[in-house]
This record gives sequence, C-alpha cells and structure tokens, in this order.
Amino acid sequence: MKALRKIIQIDEELCDGCGQCVPDCAEGSLKIIDGKAKLVADKLCDGLGACLGSCPTGALKIIERKADEFDEEAVEVFLAEEKRNTEEKSVETMDCGCASTHIQSFKPEAAKSQTSCQTANIPINIPAAASTGSMLTHWPVQIRLVPAHAPFLKNSDLLVAADCTAVTVKDFQQKYLDGKTVLMGCPKFDDAESYVQRFAEIIESCDLKSLTILIMEVPCCSAMNIIIKKAVEKAGVSVPIEQITISTRGEELERKSW
Repeated sequence: MKALRKIIQIDEELCDGCGQCVPDCAEGSLKIIDGKAKLVADKLCDGLGACLGSCPTGALKIIERKADEFDEEAVEVFLAEEKRNTEEKSVETMDCGCASTHIQSFKPEAAKSQTSCQTANIPINIPAAASTGSMLTHWPVQIRLVPAHAPFLKNSDLLVAADCTAVTVKDFQQKYLDGKTVLMGCPKFDDAESYVQRFAEIIESCDLKSLTILIMEVPCCSAMNIIIKKAVEKAGVSVPIEQITISTRGEELERKSW
C-alpha cells in the first residue's frame, strides 16, 4: 500500500557512483547500478537518512512522496537472500563462471600438494617471481572472485589495491606487491556492500598480519577506505592498516596508518 512518507531521493546528475552511501544503508536498499546509486525498492527504505552524511556530492536527500510503506520483514528477506547469493558465489563459483576450485597458489609448497593436472602449468620448486618475472603468488586477484576461505589469505600481509593503481605506478609489483597477497577492485563500479561483507569475513577468519590499502587520489577511490573501515567494524577484529595514495601520474602522495 502506498502512503505519503519520507524516502530517499537520488540526484543522478550529482551522483558520481562512489558507493560511499551503500555501506551506510543497513537495509541494503541502495546499490551502485551502471555507475550510479539506485534505490532498490521503496519498501526497503526506512526514510531515516543514515546514508546522507556519507555522500560527498550532496546527491542524496530525504523527500516526502507517495511510496510503498517500509516493510521490515521484506528487508530481512532481502538481506538474507543477498547474503545467500554472496555465499553461493564465493563457495561454488566465481563471477567469471569458474569453479572456486580454480583458486591457485603459485608457491612451490602449495603446488606440491596438488595433482599433476592442476600443476601442469606451474613450475615445481621454482619461485613464481624467478620463473615468470612476476611477484604474484596466487589467482584470482579480483575481490569479488576470491572467497574468504582462499588458503592464500591465511596469515597474509594483504594488499587491497584499486584497479587503476596497477597501470599508474610504473614499478607496481616491486614497490607494493612483493611479499603481499593482493586483492583488486574498483570502489566506484563494484558492489560496495558485497565488498564490506567479503572483507569482514576475511578479517574475521584469516588472522591477517597487516592490511595495506592502495588507492588513487581521485575522490571515488576514497570509498575503498570506507569499505575497509566498515568491514573492520563488522568483523570486530583489530588489524594494522596502512593507506597509500597514488597520484594520477603514478607518484606516491601519502602514507598514513590507522
């Protein structure tokens, strides 16, 4: 039933798709779709405006209009379904369609425990960096493709890098990847809510040694900081965090610890 009530309104001209509003919506009613924040359904928005303060462009505001009444039961069903979908994707298949068994570690000790078919293209007893010139020790690397139970995440020094950093920094691997496990993604175009959930699971279960956030100086990239902060709060586990900011010319602008 529709009624005149308060509800969120999104100005698409002002919205830059940074995704900072998404984690602040406890009901999950906001998503980034086609690079813009969207209201998933009227009945999922309580109209309280918890998301307003996180929008850097002022694209969000509370208005009064006729809308479906807020439905707490629908919210619970929606959030449960979203969680189930996320878990199924991470355990059964990755977003690329590959089975989660395609997760690989290129370290010699991991390769020895695999079957001959699994290790056919992985040199045995030769470090990855020496054999391929790459310091990457695992696959996949995209945040949305790596489940929290991936073995290479355990007790790791985790590097969370915005996609653009890898092509901006000339010697990205030597400067930032060496000795670290890397997860990459775009905080502007990817699903911020699912990222919060994924990182919360990783932080809670993987006993990380450290976490480094590598982002660009552009405003939308700062959403990665918000995502990690929300994940740490959700996990309730302390982890040393360093944030590094890169200029669009590939220069390191800032380092700070949380």
